[in-house]
Amino acid sequence: MALGGCLRAGRGLLRAAGPRGPPARRGCAGGRPPAFGFLFDVDGVLVRGSQPLPAARQAFRRLADSSGRPRVPVVFLTNAGNCLRSAKAQELSQALGLQVSPEQVILSHSPLRLFSQFHQKCMLVAGQGPVEENAQNLGFKHVVTIEALRKAYPLLDMVDQSRRPKELPPPTTGFPIIEGVILFGEPVRWETSLQLIIDVLLSNGNPGAELQDVPYPHLPVLACNMDLLWMAEAKMPRFGHGTFLLCLETIYKKVTGQELKYEALIGKPSTVTYRYAEYLIKQQAEKQGWKSPIRRLYAVGDNPMSDVYGANLYNNYLKSAHQNQVQAGVKKSPQAASPQTEDHLELRKDCNNSVESCKSILVCTGVYRHNADGPSNTKECTTETVFHGHRDFCFDPSLVEASYIVQDVNDAVQLAFKKENWS
Repeated sequence: MALGGCLRAGRGLLRAAGPRGPPARRGCAGGRPPAFGFLFDVDGVLVRGSQPLPAARQAFRRLADSSGRPRVPVVFLTNAGNCLRSAKAQELSQALGLQVSPEQVILSHSPLRLFSQFHQKCMLVAGQGPVEENAQNLGFKHVVTIEALRKAYPLLDMVDQSRRPKELPPPTTGFPIIEGVILFGEPVRWETSLQLIIDVLLSNGNPGAELQDVPYPHLPVLACNMDLLWMAEAKMPRFGHGTFLLCLETIYKKVTGQELKYEALIGKPSTVTYRYAEYLIKQQAEKQGWKSPIRRLYAVGDNPMSDVYGANLYNNYLKSAHQNQVQAGVKKSPQAASPQTEDHLELRKDCNNSVESCKSILVCTGVYRHNADGPSNTKECTTETVFHGHRDFCFDPSLVEASYIVQDVNDAVQLAFKKENWS
């Protein structure tokens, strides 16, 4: 369906849904448990920076009964990663005026708890916020921060002249050999992180050593959050971690002549992130005592290159899973959940997947903006769009075409309720 057609169809459904005020609340529609759930992006959908969007509270009044209990399972699926899961849940609780539990929140790095093969290795972690605590909460036992590495090897960080050592420091001894790199999110001092990460990769984890032959393949790199841009209070989008990754990849290739390889790319639009979200949706349904299986997911976001792409990619994955075929639509494999991953999460028992579809709903309160009735020609629109997705995800125009386009998250909830015949 053309984007303009999606927009008009969405508006038609919203008009048919009746007035915009919150409906009468009850635990289940007509006494039946929900067969669907929501995956909500946060920035640009529920909040802009620290400010909640008015439509968000309206939407969540529809999603809870008069006692504040959920009527439908909900997961908050954000590519943010510079905070603790509990802190993000508290932030959302305040913004939405209801209780959000940490178990409802998936940060960009949350699925890293699945990668137990790295949990005992010495990992360099980059980003900002409580990166060390986040890594430990995810199961990583031996963590080195960029700041700890800089202090151990003060001669490596030379861009900021005010931070250069005034005297030649003594040789560093006893510092552990680094065995892998975790990129949690965009750091504060990009030049420091870029330099030290490259040093670690070129030295095979021992940046104090003299450079010999460049090792390739290099140490494992796990990257979270591929968003090139994100929406805050500013009128234009801001650089995201995807921009930092682009810088890192470009520098590594320029220096070595080789491509930077990722052991895993985590966060939207990776399939493993949506698989994990589905798992949490089902856990919520079981906790509420809803016996009906969850059949459909509605993913609400503002970024076509992560939210829409990811939901559509997962929809393809679900179709392939039901047909017992290989997942289609990606160029490389780091975003696919491995059998080991599913065993670790106890997802193997979910092989007979009850979820049949994941529909993408694009809102116009963040990165994406539409003009009037939207583009009249989807093919023309998508082929002329600059691809903001990550290098390792192929640009398939169908994957950035939303199932529906609506104005805001409240409209998105109304649309899904109408599709589900839910009041």
